[in-house]
Amino acid sequence: MLKLAISVDVEEEGLFSGRYPRRGGGLENVQALRRLDFIPEAYGFPLTLLTTYPVAVSRRCRPILLRCAEKQGAEIGAHLHPWNTPPFMEPPGREPLPAADIPPALLTAKLETLLKAIRNGLGVDPGAFRMGRFDLCRQLLDLMPAHGLTVDSSIVPLRYTSGGTDHFPFPADPFAFTGLAGAGTLTEAPLTVVAWSPPLARLVYGLARFLGPAGKSRLLTAFRYVAAVGTQPTWFPLASMLSAARLHLHRGGRVMTMLLHSSELMPGATPMFPDEHSVSRLIEKLRRFLDRLTERSAVQGVTLSQLAGIDTGQAAIPAAALKS
Repeated sequence: MLKLAISVDVEEEGLFSGRYPRRGGGLENVQALRRLDFIPEAYGFPLTLLTTYPVAVSRRCRPILLRCAEKQGAEIGAHLHPWNTPPFMEPPGREPLPAADIPPALLTAKLETLLKAIRNGLGVDPGAFRMGRFDLCRQLLDLMPAHGLTVDSSIVPLRYTSGGTDHFPFPADPFAFTGLAGAGTLTEAPLTVVAWSPPLARLVYGLARFLGPAGKSRLLTAFRYVAAVGTQPTWFPLASMLSAARLHLHRGGRVMTMLLHSSELMPGATPMFPDEHSVSRLIEKLRRFLDRLTERSAVQGVTLSQLAGIDTGQAAIPAAALKS
């Protein structure tokens, strides 16, 4: 049976606009989580709500998240935005600073601040994590098990960022990271993004090694946009989402992981969804995808932490394979 994890990055407004302030950015969008009530109510699929620091410390957001957890079985996890999670570097650098460039002691302190805020504000010990901007680095892999985190969902297969993260060669099904500090264990639950042709993806990635940084970035970015499909409703049209599900299942995939942002549920909270019409279309696309998926396959909804230790047949991957 296919397992489906639907995750929501619950965060402040004003993102996706090139600004990363320490303070500011409203939280009104968190109330729009109600627009996803149909997922647990109609399909029985629990949500995983990955929460940033401003949300975790907000008294107005607390009852909204706890309602989802207590009445709908949602999991509350952690979502680290280093640019607005204390403590801060002084003098401030240009944000967003790549995670790999944040001093280890400071990155550790930021993660601890976030987890403490969730424990104190929401009364839960987070088990699932996603790094802001998918900026996963080796430092974070080593930190997570020691801080009680068992599942990460920061990898986006076929994604390459020039001068940043390289997720291109990672599989779409969950796998274990090995070689972590303190012999810790961590399950990685990548977002479901697959290539139309895996052999072509491997060929393109191999050829990219012989190009300069700019050429490599152009080639791998182009591949993702023209030769890949995924189940993320804000990134792909419905036909591509259905194709991704079909291809993943046909290739033996056992888990699909989806992503939404809370800001995408409120008109005007993000540039991609400026009005009610655009948000309503997003919700309708998601509903139609879930209808088609459940008509064609037996699906079990799970939270991210429920994927801890899952055996999908994927070989474990050394943490050193993460390039950042």
